[in-house]
Amino acid sequence: MLVALIDYPAGNTQSVIYALNRIGIEPVLTDDAHILATADKVIFPGVGEASTAMRHLRQKGLDIFIPTLKQPFLGICLGMQLLCSHSEESDTPCLGIIPEKVRLFPKTLKVPHMGWNTVQLPENKLWKGLEAEPYFYFVHSYYVEESPYSIGTSAYSLPFTPALQKDNFWAVQFHPEKSAEAGQMVLKNFIEI
Repeated sequence: MLVALIDYPAGNTQSVIYALNRIGIEPVLTDDAHILATADKVIFPGVGEASTAMRHLRQKGLDIFIPTLKQPFLGICLGMQLLCSHSEESDTPCLGIIPEKVRLFPKTLKVPHMGWNTVQLPENKLWKGLEAEPYFYFVHSYYVEESPYSIGTSAYSLPFTPALQKDNFWAVQFHPEKSAEAGQMVLKNFIEI
């Protein structure tokens, strides 16, 4: 099985690789469209800034290419936010795969929201074998409101979406690679989709 990680200016690539190694997967780190097209699964990791990441994707033509992918696709943290239509971070147009906006947490809250948070999970392939309200590790200043594409609920003074799905695109705001056994289970479930 070929699992491809999209290579772009994102800070958590190596930790995602290590997490996949722990479940027996040797991913390929690439920004080559041909390799991404032939991969069985694609993972879009991310820690960083929206406009910088989108600029890199545009330079490589991946902003046009990623929405055409048909295999199971997982966005993580910034990777989730970039799947949406727009981010308030640097007023950035994103990929538009999921028609939602990414918003900055209100000034009344300390950002980034960092640490362990419970997530309420509905039935979904990504959550197979997990308890109803597991803890996941978050580090984010921007969030997506609850929507028809939400596949979970969480809160940081206000409700926000910890995970989204549209067609073959799944995305999580938390970091599965830093979320102990629950995070490992999410990655394993994604690989088995």
